[in-house]
Amino acid sequence: MNVAISTLVIELNTTLSTIQAIIALYALVMASLMLLGSKIQDVLGRKKTFLIGTIIYGLGSLIAAISLNASMLMIGWAILEGMGAALMLPSTTTIVGAEYKGQDRIVAFGIWGGIAAMGAAVGPIVGGFFTSFLTWRLVFGSELVIIAAILIFRYYISESTPTLKWGDIDLVGAFLSVTSLLLIVLGILILRSPKNWEYVSIFLVSGIILFIAFLLWQRRRIKHGLEPLFDVSLLKNRLFDLGNVTSIIQQIPLAGILFIIPVFLQQVIKVDAFMTGVALLPMSVAVFICSFSGGKLSSILSPKYTITLGFIIAALGTFLLRDSFSLNTQIIDIIPGTAIFGIGVGFLLSQLTNLTLSVAKSDQETSASGFLNTSKNLGYSIGTALIGVLLLITVFNGLVYSIGASDISGNMSQEEIKNSLINYVEKMQTTSPQGILPNQVPEATKIVDSAISSAMKQSFNVLTIILFLGFLISLFMPKNVGEVKF
Repeated sequence: MNVAISTLVIELNTTLSTIQAIIALYALVMASLMLLGSKIQDVLGRKKTFLIGTIIYGLGSLIAAISLNASMLMIGWAILEGMGAALMLPSTTTIVGAEYKGQDRIVAFGIWGGIAAMGAAVGPIVGGFFTSFLTWRLVFGSELVIIAAILIFRYYISESTPTLKWGDIDLVGAFLSVTSLLLIVLGILILRSPKNWEYVSIFLVSGIILFIAFLLWQRRRIKHGLEPLFDVSLLKNRLFDLGNVTSIIQQIPLAGILFIIPVFLQQVIKVDAFMTGVALLPMSVAVFICSFSGGKLSSILSPKYTITLGFIIAALGTFLLRDSFSLNTQIIDIIPGTAIFGIGVGFLLSQLTNLTLSVAKSDQETSASGFLNTSKNLGYSIGTALIGVLLLITVFNGLVYSIGASDISGNMSQEEIKNSLINYVEKMQTTSPQGILPNQVPEATKIVDSAISSAMKQSFNVLTIILFLGFLISLFMPKNVGEVKF
């Protein structure tokens, strides 16, 4: 749906920041409920949990497809689909993990990551086609077809024996984990409004404190012989810790790029949703191919070195992209950088899941998979929020300088002109800037486009630094799984 931002802004009468918040909220709902969704497998069994999640996801798809406004889209897409995915994703991880062992398990998770990458490859182009030539609502409608197929072939899904009762579920832990992650991401999202910056530290610090309280609460439950929501003993394993940290870091640039590139393409180059999907296709195909080939690469190259290589390649891609955005940019100009970035991400996706979960014992698989999926979706939510906010703040700051040096005048003050152009950006330039004289609209558009282009460069500088940080952290991973013990 990232490629449909302009269309959503028009048809739902909303803003860029609202769509950004919905995208971030979707990943956040998944992240915050992932541990609970993972634990429910132990109560209902992985198959039943997966199917219940499928039905909830389908209901969300239906509501999103018939959305009349942004609030309805948020309920269907971000909340209900997020809840459904929180039940489905941990189940898919444990289903695959339970069916394969040894080298077959590595290959299976490589295929599993490749299937996810295939969704990334197909999603933008299909979503762009529906949005430009039919309607974006069919994107959600097509999900219902897949939901029906899953239910029809549900007999092929293996079941697990429940080991817990509903009374064993840690509701206090669930509250602490959900609230802590929600506060952290909301703290990042409100950065886009300078008047609310005084609350940012309150949100972030409160979220971090509550997450620490969650971990301490889990340790207390284990000490008293109660069932935890998450087995914190997993955090004693260096490979598990580093695997989750690098998963978060890997997701931040991926989510950021999938948000800010469509914003640039649709505002500055003025392309439609379909051509936005075309522009993202080389990156998506690179992720898809390398997710599959990366699994085979593990037979000749240590997973650690594959991950390290992935971060280096992805960082090279973002570094090349930093100078690819200007008023004269064409789609072909960004393809080399996005393709190289996609190759790096593909290598990362092929290894991180299996390597991180390989340290879990059989009775820890649901905890491990739930925490890993929490990390991934938290990273995606932070990426959409952080990089999106960084872009908008840089754009808004760039407008202040450009307006002062421009010829735009009239009965408006510079503050009023700035607010008009900010609203122009928020509306994805789908309406005329309010209060700006008709003969000055081209100049106003040029100012906005220049500010966005400059902000893209700064955003990609930050993305490159984040990926380089991931590279440094990956150096501390053990070469072989057996090198790290609890």
